[in-house]
Amino acid sequence: MPDLPLIARARAHAASVAFRTPQGATTYQELLDRSAALATVLLAGAADLQEARVALLAPAGAAYVAAQWGLWRAGAVKVPICLTATEPEWEYALTDSGASAVMADAASARKIAPLCARLGLRLIDIDAPTGPAGQLPELTPARRAMILYTSGTTSKPKGVVTTHAHIAAQIESLIKAWEWQATDRIPLFLPMHHIHGIINVTSCALWAGATIEPFAKFDQPAILERVKADAYTLFMAVPTIYVKLIQALEAAPAAERAAIVGGFRRMRLMVSGSAALPASVHEQWTALTGQKLLERYGMTEIGMAISNPLRGERRPGAVGQALPGVEVRLKAENGDIITAEDTPGEIQVRGPNVFSEYWGKPAATAESFEAGGWYRTGDMAVLETGYYRIMGRLSVDIIKSGGYKLSALEIEAALLEHPDIAECAVLGLPDDTWGEAVSAAVVTKNGADLALPALREWCKSRLSVYKVPQRLVVVKELPRNAMGKVTKPAVRGLFG
Repeated sequence: MPDLPLIARARAHAASVAFRTPQGATTYQELLDRSAALATVLLAGAADLQEARVALLAPAGAAYVAAQWGLWRAGAVKVPICLTATEPEWEYALTDSGASAVMADAASARKIAPLCARLGLRLIDIDAPTGPAGQLPELTPARRAMILYTSGTTSKPKGVVTTHAHIAAQIESLIKAWEWQATDRIPLFLPMHHIHGIINVTSCALWAGATIEPFAKFDQPAILERVKADAYTLFMAVPTIYVKLIQALEAAPAAERAAIVGGFRRMRLMVSGSAALPASVHEQWTALTGQKLLERYGMTEIGMAISNPLRGERRPGAVGQALPGVEVRLKAENGDIITAEDTPGEIQVRGPNVFSEYWGKPAATAESFEAGGWYRTGDMAVLETGYYRIMGRLSVDIIKSGGYKLSALEIEAALLEHPDIAECAVLGLPDDTWGEAVSAAVVTKNGADLALPALREWCKSRLSVYKVPQRLVVVKELPRNAMGKVTKPAVRGLFG
């Protein structure tokens, strides 16, 4: 029986260590065995789950990957959901995807159990003992593999559908461009409901036969101890983390700083992504560590599309050139394809890496593509001496904060449930730490007082922490155009 691409690659590295933690190591063969057993549990006597959607809620680590591979090997489609999301956010993803089951680690299973019971969903504890592996279905790379929810210009996230073939293409492009090797070692502290953690770190490392050290979150002291010990050859993070690391290095005693810097300096590659990396941060990091960060550009719908080179100039403020197997073009507002440099246009991408559809949203899918299979990213860029530089987004309703792409409309909808808020407008404002800070301009009911700390506290039970506003301005009225629509460029000016 032919294997899915990732499973076939794992078999080639069966005796190697896939995951290492202070508690011990997990080999690729152990991942294969555990995933086969979990697939058998999921199948429950069926021959093939036939693309049934199964949600996965667990922290990064061997158990997560065993569950991911298990549901794939059973013929299911993975729906990753956020560990820190609120119950309404979980419920939206589960109901929109039509999930039939949830796989979760023991701690997460206890949290989501009441929702599963209310929705009538099967709940599988991935930490529980299993029986022997049974017969698994024969699958092809054309099968749907994952529905990953991403915020768009509508008030609710859209489910991005990728096949096993799409995922393999995304991985192979990065394996070639960044020269992944079986000898590589990388920490994993990025969220596992985000393409950065799922594809760029976990899937690339496991395809190459490398070793991953997982962390439940960005545990700076523990990670820096491992950096000092030369535990890693690669490091991938969002700009926010590099800002925090710079602050930590600058505050550290000289001897401690030298030991940590030595660990970073000896790594073969350090990557920044998921949000724009300020050129100042790029330059500070190089000055501190001697490492030139490699910045790249991608999104949930396409994986990675553009990257600074592994070998060659890594230009601050630019995202580089098209990755292997990926076609990139710029299109002007008037419909012309841009061939000249220094002329801005929308980034459009084509290739085997590009997703197939938004789940259950054929109209949104059709609107996102142009003739010939070109995906419209909604991001503006300019080509400068052969390197793309991102200029911003066509839609002001997308906020990139701390590596997440957020929908301003989703946050506005939540804020309007506040008893003292009559109107609101949310946008992202430039921020050195977060890339963009979620910022809310509100009109209160009857002139009620509203302070940021109180609003943030109210939001925490309704929005994931990274969606909660970081800035607030209370105004008498919001600026609107002749049609009565709030004009967000004018709202930006309200923050001074």
